[in-house]
Amino acid sequence: MRATLRWAHADVRTHRGEALFVVLASAGIIASLLLAGALFGYAANPWQRIFNQSRGAHVWLHTRGGADLAALSRVDGVTALSGPFRTATATVESHGVRAAVTLRATPPAPPAVGRPLVTAGRWPATGDRAPGRPGSVVLEASVARALWAEPGDTVQVTGPDGATHALRVSGTAEAAEPRYRPGAAPGTGWVLAGTLEAIAHTDPGQSVGLRLADPDDADFIVQRAVTVLGADHVVQVTKWQQARAEAGGDERLLGQLFAVFGLGALLAAALAASGAIAARVHGQLRDIAVLKAIGFTPAQVVRGFLVQHLAFALLGVALGTATIALLGARIPGRIGEAAKVWQELPGHTALMIGIPCGAVLLIAAATGLAAWRAGRVPPVPVARAALPTATPLTALGKRALGLRVPPALVLGWRAAFPRRGRTLVPLVRLALPLALITVALVAWSTLDQFRSHPDRVGLPAALTVRAEQHAGPADTALQKTLAALPGVAAVHPGAETAALVPGQTGTITLRGLGTAARPYPSAVVAGRPVGGPDEAVAGQGLLDLLGVHVGDWVRMTVEGRPQVLHLVGRTIEPDSGGRVITTTLDTLREGDPDLRPGFHALVLRAGADPRTVSGAVAAATGGAVEVRETPNPADRLEPARAVVAALVGVLALIGLIELLTLVGTRVRDRGRDLLALKAIGLTPRQIGAMIMTAAALTALVSAVAGTTVGALAGRWLVDAQGASSGIGAGIARLPSPAVLLTVVAAAVLGAVAAAALPATRTARRRLADSLTESL
Repeated sequence: MRATLRWAHADVRTHRGEALFVVLASAGIIASLLLAGALFGYAANPWQRIFNQSRGAHVWLHTRGGADLAALSRVDGVTALSGPFRTATATVESHGVRAAVTLRATPPAPPAVGRPLVTAGRWPATGDRAPGRPGSVVLEASVARALWAEPGDTVQVTGPDGATHALRVSGTAEAAEPRYRPGAAPGTGWVLAGTLEAIAHTDPGQSVGLRLADPDDADFIVQRAVTVLGADHVVQVTKWQQARAEAGGDERLLGQLFAVFGLGALLAAALAASGAIAARVHGQLRDIAVLKAIGFTPAQVVRGFLVQHLAFALLGVALGTATIALLGARIPGRIGEAAKVWQELPGHTALMIGIPCGAVLLIAAATGLAAWRAGRVPPVPVARAALPTATPLTALGKRALGLRVPPALVLGWRAAFPRRGRTLVPLVRLALPLALITVALVAWSTLDQFRSHPDRVGLPAALTVRAEQHAGPADTALQKTLAALPGVAAVHPGAETAALVPGQTGTITLRGLGTAARPYPSAVVAGRPVGGPDEAVAGQGLLDLLGVHVGDWVRMTVEGRPQVLHLVGRTIEPDSGGRVITTTLDTLREGDPDLRPGFHALVLRAGADPRTVSGAVAAATGGAVEVRETPNPADRLEPARAVVAALVGVLALIGLIELLTLVGTRVRDRGRDLLALKAIGLTPRQIGAMIMTAAALTALVSAVAGTTVGALAGRWLVDAQGASSGIGAGIARLPSPAVLLTVVAAAVLGAVAAAALPATRTARRRLADSLTESL
């Protein structure tokens, strides 16, 4: 063992550069994986991230005025209170859209517990209530998005007494509380106490947040709190589980998407690390032969390599882990923010331990295989010199040289693809990160499609107009008014109702939209659109729920009446998990002649601004209708954009490490051939060009294969995710050819840059064919 350790120490001193590269490669791979884990946790757990950053309250109690909320601080298990805050229910209108909002009076500084995270603008200031200036309000992000309100906009707030007040939106904020849901749950707005007093003069309510020592005791603490306050004072209770459940769909969707990327990145990192180790072992074959010649046994050689490379792995893993733990939060931009927040998210410790340990095990396995091969090296170095290092020049290559094709190109092709077995493995290792980058770009392009072409993903109508119950205009007059507005391409009347599925075990959404003369432009991806009576199209979620296919007849019960529809197509359906069946309004009127449209869907012209059209609708109807923006799933997936961009950077780093390993290995293996070429007349510039050409050709083939496989795999993964979520397959969009060509070009340029230094050093070597080069 002593001899093994002495040899390992001497080998490290002799090959310091190679040892440093292995350590730095291991550290870079570990750092990349940890950053990927931080980004995944940051994007896949939005509610938990907001809760931790804001020191959120586990329970919110909404009570009537006069309740002694300060007494809740003495309840066992309550560690801190957020508030109490005076509240009032109001209606906020902006750009023709109205939303119910609970205004909450707060001090000039945000509270320490349950602190809203201002994402745009600023918190209300005392000076906002100066004479001649409207007060200010901070809107929760979901209600601000529904109102199209941004910092600097002025909104109209109608208080409990019916008086209207103008407030300026000073900012938007995120909070770990239930989101705004039109017609179901009001949004939240934060104002100063003086502003609330001006809006609600009498008997405002109160709200208080409770931060608990044990979140699992929320039910018990609620019982204790209701007992302390009195059941007659408590109006509503919301718990952290409810808020998290509302965000659960987003977390699952992002989690599944990023889990695939994470596993792929781990596999690519493992291959890169094993490639670097195997390349170093392969480069020391002559030293192994000498060791065996002087008496080392195969077991000693195996132990020496294991000890040496496990020490490199441990050092690199420790270096990468320490770098991310100490400096990760200081990285500029979204990556640094994710690394900082990740430290407070659940599972952080497990990943900080599990990823490095898993990497060490993978490196140990790769090292064990390489060391086992090293133990089988024969102690006869001359035998290796007798073996050819590459296949002879083919007839096509000789003909190309005869046609005065540049020798660097011909010999570079020969060097890039020497033998089938030796060529395939590095190509696959290099193509894997490029394939994963392409998959990430497919996800990015799909998100862009929801924004740029919503009609392709089941969202042709940008606005929905609902008439008030009694004050609204007649249906025909409203439809003519809406159709005459600038920017409106089509108006489709519609109605929705709940229908019982066969067996009456559940309900689905039955939607009548458009007429037989002007059918609604649904995004049909299988079958055909509705074209006749009793025909309908459905989302993937409904097909899965009922176990039916396109072409089947479906029977359901609508308000006690049977309804039989013929499914003629499958559509992209983002609403209600895809459990929606859509027919024409005329078909629904066959069973209910008195059915009135419950809403009108507005399809806008290309380039029309929904906010401008919404304001025009409010002005044309005198404010007697409610205008809502059609919800877009891309709003919930917006955090994925930054993560996809960072993931591309992580995979690019892994690919660069693989390129450096590949170039270094080939230059070392072909050292004798390169000297021979120099001896027969190739200039140093031609030799350098040949090395860079070989690297560029290898990267080109790997990039073409990787982008092709990645595009196909990415399309399949996104469509599979869409099908499992109920939206339906057919939402995936491939990146443009220009983007794919940019990926290929970047890979080739990166290979040329990685090969530049080895090519320069090799071209400057002296003409010598010593024993060292011949082995």
